[in-house]
Formats: sequence, structure tokens, C-alpha cells
Amino acid sequence: MSVIRPGMAAACVLLLGVATASASDIASFEVVDGKILQPLTDVAGDPVAGRQAVVDRKLGNCLACHTASDLSSEPFHGEVGPPLDGVADRWDEASLRMIVVNAKMVYDGTIMPAFHRVDGLNLVMDSFADKPILTAQQVEDVVAYLKTLSQ
Repeated sequence: MSVIRPGMAAACVLLLGVATASASDIASFEVVDGKILQPLTDVAGDPVAGRQAVVDRKLGNCLACHTASDLSSEPFHGEVGPPLDGVADRWDEASLRMIVVNAKMVYDGTIMPAFHRVDGLNLVMDSFADKPILTAQQVEDVVAYLKTLSQ
């Protein structure tokens, strides 16, 4: 079991736009067996807000790498990552939370950015340093949305 402490933005933040949180907004969490079992906030995730973060090029920008039938009306789906269709059937909520927070802890060598981390990164512009891509609440919102994507 390992504990991730505050002080963690992603190297890809240059491609994803303006981060709205700061290092002080990084939630503390515990990783157990590659999962974050507890929500990062006391407020339940909002799947509608999560869907918006997934498609927003200045937030999640998930469609840059993933396809999703639910988002077929949105342009520019990528094919670098696996399709989001059925993701709720493949992963439980705690696993999805870990993947969104820092996929590198799940998939060694992945190019998926860590959306709730600000330390140990390379090539981050000064204006994005110490700012995660997503706030803790946005992570919970994205996870809530992803949980709606079952086959």
C-alpha cells in the first residue's frame, strides 16, 4: 500500500489548455492494490459535468485519444487509447479513479496524462507548473460520467 501526497500536472498539460487548480488543490488519497478506493471529495461526482470535462479541450480532452459512441456528435475522436464504450463494465469506480488521477500507476509506459498530479513531471511550461489538469471534483465528475458508459 502506498500513499500519494499533495504536490502532484501532467507533461501533456501543454496540449490540454489552462489548468484551473493549484498544487494546494491536490487531494490526498491512498492507493490500495492499484486503486483509489475513497472519493477525492465529499461531493458526489456529477456525470453531466464529467461528460463536459471529457469533451472540453481545455480540461480532460479525452477525445484526443479515445472514441466514445455516446459522444459521436463531438468532433475529432482519437484512436490512441482504447474506446470508452463499455469502460464501466471493464473497470470498477476505484480503478477508474486511479486511471484518471494517474494512469501511469496502472499502465507502465502509457502516454495518458496524470490528470490530478503536479510533481515528477517533465517539460511543463512555467505557467502550468503546480497546477493539475483536473481538480479533485472534476476527477470525481469524470469518473461518474465514465460509470455511465456500459455496454
